[in-house]
Amino acid sequence: MTTNELTQTPETPEAPTPTGNTPLIPLPLTAARAVTLIGALTTIVSAFLSWTWKADFADDLTYSGDPSGLQILAIIGALITLLFTLSHGKIRGLRWLNPAAATAPVFLAALAAFAVVWYTILAIAFELGGLVNLDPGGWIAAVGSALSVAGALALPRPGPTFKHYFAKTDSLPAARRLPAWAQRVIVTGCTALALLVFTYGIGVPDEQPEVFLSFVLLVIFGAWALFGAGLMERFSALNARHKGFATSMAFLAAAIFPFTQSEDHNANIGVNILIFATVALGLNIVVGLTGLLDLGYVAFLGVGAYAAALVSGSEFSTFSGVQFPFWAAALTGMAASLIFGVLIGAPTLRLRGDYLAIVTLGFGEIFRIAVNSLDGSSGPDITNGPNGIPSIPDLELFGFNLGAAHDIGGITLGRFANYFLLMLVITALVVLVFTRAADSRIGRSWIAIREDETAATAMGINGFRVKLIAFALGATLAGLAGTVSAHVTYSVTPQPYQFAGAAPPNSAFLLAAVVLGGMGTVGGPLLGATFLYLIPEKLGFLKQYELLAFGLALVLLMRFRPEGVIANRRRQLEFHEDGPNTALPEQRVLGDDTVPVSKAGA
Repeated sequence: MTTNELTQTPETPEAPTPTGNTPLIPLPLTAARAVTLIGALTTIVSAFLSWTWKADFADDLTYSGDPSGLQILAIIGALITLLFTLSHGKIRGLRWLNPAAATAPVFLAALAAFAVVWYTILAIAFELGGLVNLDPGGWIAAVGSALSVAGALALPRPGPTFKHYFAKTDSLPAARRLPAWAQRVIVTGCTALALLVFTYGIGVPDEQPEVFLSFVLLVIFGAWALFGAGLMERFSALNARHKGFATSMAFLAAAIFPFTQSEDHNANIGVNILIFATVALGLNIVVGLTGLLDLGYVAFLGVGAYAAALVSGSEFSTFSGVQFPFWAAALTGMAASLIFGVLIGAPTLRLRGDYLAIVTLGFGEIFRIAVNSLDGSSGPDITNGPNGIPSIPDLELFGFNLGAAHDIGGITLGRFANYFLLMLVITALVVLVFTRAADSRIGRSWIAIREDETAATAMGINGFRVKLIAFALGATLAGLAGTVSAHVTYSVTPQPYQFAGAAPPNSAFLLAAVVLGGMGTVGGPLLGATFLYLIPEKLGFLKQYELLAFGLALVLLMRFRPEGVIANRRRQLEFHEDGPNTALPEQRVLGDDTVPVSKAGA
C-alpha cells in the first residue's frame, strides 16, 4: 500500500437500506435526496411567479416577484423540506434538526408543501372554472412539490410498511449538553415562534378561507415532522427542566399578543379562546384526571354566566337594582356553579361509565330548558326566558373601565384586548389550581380512580367523595370563566348551552378540546380549544358541519396519536407500551443522566 493511500481519508459510506425496508420508489440514496432538494427549490422559485391570471381568487396570485399569503406558505413548507433533507444527509450545522437522520420528517415536510400547493391549485380550478386558469408558475409549483414527495418516498423506508413514513424515529441519539442559559434561549425562541404562528393564523382575514386552510395544513404536517424528528420530545424535556421559566414565557407571549394586533376583532377571538380553554381545563379535571365522562359540562359555564348577569347591574335582570363589583360577581358565579355541581354530582356519581354520561347529558339539557322556561309565563320570572339577560355593563377594576379603549406605550388597546388581559390572569389562576390539585394527594386519588375505581376503593380511597370533589372543582372553574363570558358578550341567552351546536360553547366542543389536545395535561386543553375555536371561526362553511369535522378529527387522531397532541406521559405509555421509545434513557433526550426519565416526559 502506498503512502498516498495511507494518508487518504476514507469516504463515509451511505447508510445501507434496512433489509425488507426498501423505499417505495427505487432510487439511489444520493439521487433521492437530490430529487427532494430540486423539488423544494423549484417550489420556492415558483412562488415568485404568477400562479393564475385571474384576480378573482380569494388571494391574489397574479403577481410575479411579490409572493402572496398562499405562496409564502408554500415557500415555508419548501424551506422546511429543504432543511430536513439536508439534515438527513448529515450536513454539518443541521444535524440537530434531524438527529437520527430519519426519513419520516423529510416525507412529512414534503407533504406539508405538497398539501399547500395542491390545495391551492384545486381551489383555483374549482372557483375559477378549471385548470386552464393556471399560469406557468402554478404548474411549476405543482411539479416541484410532487418531486419533493417522490424524492422522500425514494429514501430508505423507516419500517416494513408505508405507515412508518409517518412514524416517529425509533432511536434518538444523545444530544450535546448545553449550558442552562442556552437552554432558556431555546425555550424563549420556540415560544416566540409559537406566538408568531398564532398571530399569523388569527390575522388571516375571514374572507380568505383558502389561506387559513392552507395555514392549518402547513401547521399540522410541519408539527408532525417535528414530532417525527424527535424535536418535540427534546423540547418537552427542556420544558420539564425549566418548567417555571417555560410557563412564564408562555404567559408573557400571550400577554404580548394584544399589542401585536391592529384590529380588536382578533382580540375578541383571543379572549373567547381563553374563556373556552379555561372551561376545558375544568373539564379536564373531571375527564382527564378522574376519568368521568361528563356530556353536560357546558351547563356549569351557563350557571356562572347567568348568576353573574343577575347581579351585575343589567336593567333586564330580576335584581336590576343590584350591581356587585367584579370580585363579588365572580364569587357569586363560582358559588352558584359549585352548588349546581354538588347537586348534580351527589345523586349521580355513584353511577359509572355510559350511565353517568347519559345522566350528565340529561342534566345539561335540563339546565337549558329550565332557563328557557323561567320567563314569567312558563315559570318564575328569573332568567327572562329565551330573550336572556342583555345590556350587561362592562367591568370596572380599580377605576379602569374595561369597555373603553386605552393607550399604553403608544399602542391602543380596545375593549376586547382589555378583557383578554383580564382573562389571561384568570387562566393563569386556573392553571395554578389545576397543577397544584393534580400534584396533591387528592390528585393522585383522582388518577387512581381513573385507572381502576374498584382497586382504588379497595386501597381505602373514598371514591364517591373524591369524584364529588372533582365535579365540584371543575364546576367552580367553569363558573369563574362564565362570569367573564357574560360581560364580554354583553348578554346571556340559553341557546349556546347545549350538547352540540353550530358554534361554541357547547359540551361537544369542550370534550373534543380535551380529548384532541391531550387528557390530563395543562397544555392539551389550551391547544385543543385554540384550534377548535379558531378553525370554525375562520372557515365559516364548516359551522354547519361542526360535528362531522369533530368526528373526523377524532377518528384520525385516535388512529395516529390516541394519547392526544400533547401527551400525558402515563397515557402515552399505556397506548404505546410496546413501542420502541417508551423507555428511552434520559441521556438520549438531553445528554444528561442526572434527570429521571419520568421528568423528561412530564
